Amino acid sequence: MNLRYLQEGKPGAVSKGGSVYSTWWNGGLRTMPYFHNMLGVLTEITGNPTPMQIPFLPERQLPDSNLPAPVPAQTWHFRQSIDYSLTANWALLDYASRNREQLLWNIYRMGRNSIERGSRDTWTPRPSALARARTAAGKDGKPAAELDAGQVQALLRSPDQRDPRGYIIPADQADFPTATAFVNALQLAGVEVSRASRPFAVAGRRYPAGSFVVRADQAFRPHVLDMFEPQDHPHDFEYEGGPPIAPYDSAGWTLAFQMGVAFDRVLEGFDGPFEALPAGQLQVPADVPVPGSANGYLLDARANNSVIAVNRLLKAGVPVRRLQDRDGAFFVPAAAPEALAAALRGTGVRALAADRRVTGGVPVKAPRIALWDHYGGSMVSGWTRLVLDSFGFDYEVVYPRQILDDDLRSRFDVLILPSGALPLPAELAVEGKAGRVPASPDPATIPAEFHPLLGELQGEAAVAALRRFLQAGGHVVATGSSSGLALQLGLPLRSHLQSTGADGQPRALSQREYYIPGSVLQVAVDKSRPLAWGLPQRLDVYFSDGRWDNAPVFDLPAGRTDIRPLLRFDTATPLRSGWAWGQEYLQGGVLAAEADVGAGRLTFFGTDITFRAQAHGSFKLLFNSLLQSGADPE
Repeated sequence: MNLRYLQEGKPGAVSKGGSVYSTWWNGGLRTMPYFHNMLGVLTEITGNPTPMQIPFLPERQLPDSNLPAPVPAQTWHFRQSIDYSLTANWALLDYASRNREQLLWNIYRMGRNSIERGSRDTWTPRPSALARARTAAGKDGKPAAELDAGQVQALLRSPDQRDPRGYIIPADQADFPTATAFVNALQLAGVEVSRASRPFAVAGRRYPAGSFVVRADQAFRPHVLDMFEPQDHPHDFEYEGGPPIAPYDSAGWTLAFQMGVAFDRVLEGFDGPFEALPAGQLQVPADVPVPGSANGYLLDARANNSVIAVNRLLKAGVPVRRLQDRDGAFFVPAAAPEALAAALRGTGVRALAADRRVTGGVPVKAPRIALWDHYGGSMVSGWTRLVLDSFGFDYEVVYPRQILDDDLRSRFDVLILPSGALPLPAELAVEGKAGRVPASPDPATIPAEFHPLLGELQGEAAVAALRRFLQAGGHVVATGSSSGLALQLGLPLRSHLQSTGADGQPRALSQREYYIPGSVLQVAVDKSRPLAWGLPQRLDVYFSDGRWDNAPVFDLPAGRTDIRPLLRFDTATPLRSGWAWGQEYLQGGVLAAEADVGAGRLTFFGTDITFRAQAHGSFKLLFNSLLQSGADPE
């Protein structure tokens, strides 16, 4: 492509180190093909329908290997962007046509290699394993370079560190519908999946019929491993002791962890009564007949899809209660079996007949939900919309000027402030990462009908409006940077991510000391709180305090009943997948809490609990926040 740009006299194309993109993340149109035996290509070209100015940048006027032909300052027109795009497309088509036989052979050979590797013992080199080997070699007083082949094999190829030959997803796990959604994600990515036609045993464990099996001996084995195994990002710094080199996007994303899917790694070859699913065919959870019951019905709060059924029931006028002594299970009265059957259709959730007469419980009410957004659109808000839509919540998108309206409480019970709605206060931020607020466009450049959507939430006026909403009995759910509202409201908390400076005073950690781009971490859950109903004792959460995001961690005052922690880092090694430099600083910190503010409640999460609509394992944190009615138990 660069050659063709030069041949056609189109300067300004960069490659290699000339862009911020790294090749680590399996999630973009360029990088995902790498895990599917294909070439991945990304082109991005400046410009929009309105002419723009290319500024004069002296530091970018000397050619080098990343930018062989600098672009001069000029007025740039959309026609030029189209022309550049066509050049890139023709260059790619020309390359593919000239090398078609080699490209097709390479695709075949890579797929064949993956099948062969999945059929025998292999060990994937990982930075953490190499670091352990270096440390172990040093204990013998011998440099790693002097180890012989046998010693290296003993350090790096222990049998328990082998790559799996496959994975089994048991059908008897508590949230099998979410596990089915995970399998559908694999199917959409071209992964071969089988289902057990009858019970079977592997490695001494028995599995029920209907369990899913994903073998490693398939062409897209790299993607299979990437969805089940933790990513192990190297410690990557500009120089020893220097600042980190940020990956463009996530450093860890293991989808099975994010979705809370239970699975077993199988290290030996195995077989069983497995039937291959049709390629790309999405699986729909089977409906289970509603049994007869004189005592009513229970829906397991551990299954995310129970919330779909509950929202359908509420819209149909069927009363629903939550039972404190059953981990928040949803209770549906015996008089509504037909409505319950209709509500469960397509969810895969099983209604259990109550074994005794049920009394008490917390009534569930359909909340009136407001979701923040701003002009131009927030990606985090958009992903939150997808989650709300997928699970049957009704909501209204509101913009900053509407939130500043004194009448907000009369219209809504709950206001969701995703990360980015509010800037993070400097007191809660890692050094140099506070207060980033998108600039609202000049109204003169925007058609008048869109002016009500302009503006941002910031400053004392925004905090005052949110305080009024809370004190009047409203509920605010804030994530990521917006969780800093807790401090802005005057709650007595502080950042946990601090150390003691030379003057003996606390100071924010620097990114040389602490740096966690998007990764999967594990937290302890306070199961005594209704917000934790249906969650496990330990929860994998997506956490990002890297290039684009803020993820504050809090210290809360002891002995206060009006500020209650929900998620806490209770170990020095919470990393499950990705890169967490300085992760030991997290120990003892609180990631999520709820606080009483006047007659209302603030629930704040330091991270994005619905990250890109794929963190199904933590969706219940949002669902429980929304469904808490505040009614006293009967």
